[in-house]
Amino acid sequence: MTPAELIQIQPPLVALLLLLGAAAKAVDRTGGGGPVSLLPDALQRPASVATVLLEAVLAVALLAAPAPLGTAAGWAAAAVFTVSAVLLAVVRRRDPQMGCGCFGGLSTEPVGWRAIARAAVLAAAAVGAALAGGGGLQAAAGLSGAQAAVGAAELAVLAALSPELREAAVRVFGRESCEVRRVPVRRSLARLRRSEVWRANRVVVDGTEPVDVWRHGCWRLMRFTGRRNGRPVDAVFAVELRGRRPRVRAAVSDAETLVTLAVLGEVAEEGGAPLPRTTGGAPQATGTVVPTGPPEDAAGKAEEEAREGAEDRGGPRVPRARAGAQASGVSGASGASAGISTGNGAGAAKASSSDR
Repeated sequence: MTPAELIQIQPPLVALLLLLGAAAKAVDRTGGGGPVSLLPDALQRPASVATVLLEAVLAVALLAAPAPLGTAAGWAAAAVFTVSAVLLAVVRRRDPQMGCGCFGGLSTEPVGWRAIARAAVLAAAAVGAALAGGGGLQAAAGLSGAQAAVGAAELAVLAALSPELREAAVRVFGRESCEVRRVPVRRSLARLRRSEVWRANRVVVDGTEPVDVWRHGCWRLMRFTGRRNGRPVDAVFAVELRGRRPRVRAAVSDAETLVTLAVLGEVAEEGGAPLPRTTGGAPQATGTVVPTGPPEDAAGKAEEEAREGAEDRGGPRVPRARAGAQASGVSGASGASAGISTGNGAGAAKASSSDR
């Protein structure tokens, strides 16, 4: 095979990988992985969307654009993959447990040498696509047997460098239970920070890093400290460890009396009320939200009397728990986490180093 014939294979191959990456990122609802994790939280989602659009445009240009545009798309793709390889190395050094985000929610494995090597291989392939001048569709339609064999070999190398294939197989065949799946803590944190439950409770939470992390069945629970109405509170958030859009739930309790003050879930049960919102559509800080049941200690009785007194004086009425809210406790959890319904009876366990 001549060098010219080898170069002709590259546009459709690079376009295929770009399209797969854009599609996987587009359907991912967790986000926050890979190079975009280096940005502030407010910029991560826009950067992810921009990456999807850029990859899709480059793929289409490599497949269908004439030579000048196809050549430019090839060089742009080479630059994208080169920068990605460098940024992945930075991500690996700063946060060894962060996924590469190359294929959205499938990129659950921490950034390793395979992801970096794959980006480098694709950068070289993109240089070949630029020299070929694009025209991927035409090249794919006229492949010879030798070119098809070489292209298949290239795809096999890229597959060997892609840890996402294991995650894809797990999702398709469902052979690994979510109770034992390895999901990086950083990925759960990224999902939490994008949720409405986090935005609604952010006003009472101190800092953005949890003081305690553990697992309970198919959920990861994270405890944050904070203050509410001048009193110390514990806010426990639960993030599901399965699905493209994991559910997020939360419970807030008084750190001293252990009385559960609020229970929230981003995905409500059938017929449940949605989170309150401001006039602009953003989640509204909940303040005093849905007590889970009648207080049982002295502090709780005082809180009940204060609520009744406020109502008698014409003050704002504090909403009471809906029927069945008390049934949302988790067996084996303590404090605020007892108000979060996780939907399974598996025992709780602290996050191990391999799971972080």
